[in-house]
Amino acid sequence: MTAAQADLARARPASSGEFPGIPEDLTIDAPRVEDGAAIWRIARDSGTLDLNSSYSYLLWCRDFAATSAVARRTADGEPAGFITGYIRPERPRTLVVWQVAVDRPHRGRGLAAALLESLVARVARETAGPGGPAGAAGITEIETTVTPGNTASNRLFASFAARHGAGVERKVLFDGGLFPESGHDPEVLHRIGPLTH
Repeated sequence: MTAAQADLARARPASSGEFPGIPEDLTIDAPRVEDGAAIWRIARDSGTLDLNSSYSYLLWCRDFAATSAVARRTADGEPAGFITGYIRPERPRTLVVWQVAVDRPHRGRGLAAALLESLVARVARETAGPGGPAGAAGITEIETTVTPGNTASNRLFASFAARHGAGVERKVLFDGGLFPESGHDPEVLHRIGPLTH
């Protein structure tokens, strides 16, 4: 993304003209509290994500909107997909991607990749310089965890790293035995960086 594209993304929701991967009938911007219920439904219907309480998605839309994104249908503004993240407190130049999901009718269109690209560009821009969080000088890496069987997410993050010429370090972050329910797959940490913007 060029500096001009980043400025456009900040000024208004991202559209297909700014990020070629965004389908023409969608825009990407920060989530609003009223998106929480739709985001919860998309997470529930994903079939792969650990579903959190509906309350947690409302809080996420309120408290972490700056590090999250939602894809909206241009026709009615309804969410078609989302990505949630946060700046890791111990590593203020690291964006942790928590969940990514696309509503069933919009899958297979490159929307997850467009959401990830748009979010990383926005957070990198907003954390660089004096306007960003204390101590931040722009993000230089992203982290996420993916279960071994989640092929779509593994491909999403591998292709993101390849597009950015970034390395990927993988290791088990949380073994399945740490989870209270039996049979939970391990969560494998993917650390991608350094990022060049």
